[in-house]
Amino acid sequence: MDELIRNLAVYALPVLFAITMHNAAQAYAAKYFGDMTPFAAGRVTTNPLAHIDPFGTVLLPVMLYLATGFAFGYAKPLPIDYSRLRHPKRDMAFVALAGTAANFGMALLWLLLGIFLEYFGVSEPFPNRVAKAGVLTNLVLLAFNLLPIPPMDGGRVVFSLLPNKLAFQYARLEPYGFFILLGLMLLKVLQFWIVPVMGVAHLLLQLIVYPLNFLLT
Repeated sequence: MDELIRNLAVYALPVLFAITMHNAAQAYAAKYFGDMTPFAAGRVTTNPLAHIDPFGTVLLPVMLYLATGFAFGYAKPLPIDYSRLRHPKRDMAFVALAGTAANFGMALLWLLLGIFLEYFGVSEPFPNRVAKAGVLTNLVLLAFNLLPIPPMDGGRVVFSLLPNKLAFQYARLEPYGFFILLGLMLLKVLQFWIVPVMGVAHLLLQLIVYPLNFLLT
């Protein structure tokens, strides 16, 4: 129980910020490209309360962690009417990738926090663990959402890139997307996508912070 409480305390803020910024970025992008639906729903905001789903964001991750040691959750569904975008097929990719960019940016900020904690000699384990959890949480969310399965963000990007005929055939998978995802999770093959994508993203982060690390050392 003590370990559970410690893990919840460490991951609470990183998970909350990761989900909030992912959804807020997509809501801002949708508004920018012409769809005011998220704005009308009050989702064009960085206020976490606007994006938290009591079950999916709070209860489900805790229950799954207790049962399996693995936490998975989701935010309140973001209402986007892609038909209202100025260029629906193209712009949906930008909206989807806005969430990915937000998580990459958050991972970078947590990584910078960890670097400065080390530089200033902060030896208390809690803030250092939170910084590491922030990087990990955002990279996992980034890789997971980029899965090329509709309606995941990666599926939106694939739809946008495919020729029209193939794109609309591909979109027919969307009603079955959840079951495909569940099947991949049960077969434990998601790691073959998530681990490499996380690795590439982590490498990019290291390249970005390399000059700072060089200066501080």
